[in-house]
Amino acid sequence: MRATDGTEILSVSGLRKYFPVRGGVFGRTVANVHAVEDVSFSVRAAETVGLVGETGSGKTTIGRCILRLIEPTRGSIEFEGIELTRLGSGAMRRMRRDMQIVFQDPYASLNPRMTVGTIVGEPLAIQTSMSARERARRVAQILAKVDLDPGYARRYPHEFSGGQRQRIGVARAIATNPKFIVLDEPLSALDVSVQAQVINLLRDLQHEFALSYLFIAHDLSVVEHLAHSVAVLYLGRIMEIGPRRRIFENALHPYTKALLSAVPIADPAVRKKRVILRGDMPTPLSPPTGCVFHTRCPIAQMPLCRDVVPPLLTYENEHASACHFSGAPIA
Repeated sequence: MRATDGTEILSVSGLRKYFPVRGGVFGRTVANVHAVEDVSFSVRAAETVGLVGETGSGKTTIGRCILRLIEPTRGSIEFEGIELTRLGSGAMRRMRRDMQIVFQDPYASLNPRMTVGTIVGEPLAIQTSMSARERARRVAQILAKVDLDPGYARRYPHEFSGGQRQRIGVARAIATNPKFIVLDEPLSALDVSVQAQVINLLRDLQHEFALSYLFIAHDLSVVEHLAHSVAVLYLGRIMEIGPRRRIFENALHPYTKALLSAVPIADPAVRKKRVILRGDMPTPLSPPTGCVFHTRCPIAQMPLCRDVVPPLLTYENEHASACHFSGAPIA
């Protein structure tokens, strides 16, 4: 097990990602989709940062920008002190030995023409000089780590259930003994009972190998069990960020409060006041001026919220919120 000292392993600063919209005869850029706008956060060694928000908030884009599966428009991404945005393709390929991803769909992310042994062993073939026999031995060890029979190495993805396929995806991600893994909604395609098994697996692997996770999800009840800190994203911007306990016990931003109010409680005797947001999330092609949440916010006051972008201010114990009225009660 790697030693842990709470130091930052990943630092993201001022990250922006715009997707051009082209039109006209010559295909010129006529507009930009503002998928990610000025996002900053850090991930410590052996800890999990939960990135939550509605569909279309930019969560997956952030994860893929960090790994440079898509190129960021602007911003800094440092991994163990190395600026990733300045690396060439060869150097970045070598960095991916320490940085991996588990995708949302456990079937679409696995090549149906490859056996499980080939899928899990492919990162080893690319990133190491292991012989075929050494790779086979390592694949067997990894499959056992994710609670799969090593004999499954000769089978194909279609022969497995959704939960087993996601375990294969996890096995592929840990094959090179990485330090950091992006978990891109790895539970959303699974049954609830299987979700619990995968959560326990991820926690066990993190403890054993001192892994750092960026856990992307829209289910706050799952994030509460897995994350050490939480960043709440809306329309490409961080609305609130802080330690998990402070987010869940003392949310400051009205958007976070709305999300938390929608989390079901198992006790029927406990009644929770729902915060109903009006309307739909605006398009990132033309985001609102000022606070991007003001068009749906239950406490927005014009013209301040409409005209002025609220800064992400830290209030206590690394707990920050981007709202002009952070902590104000919602009527």
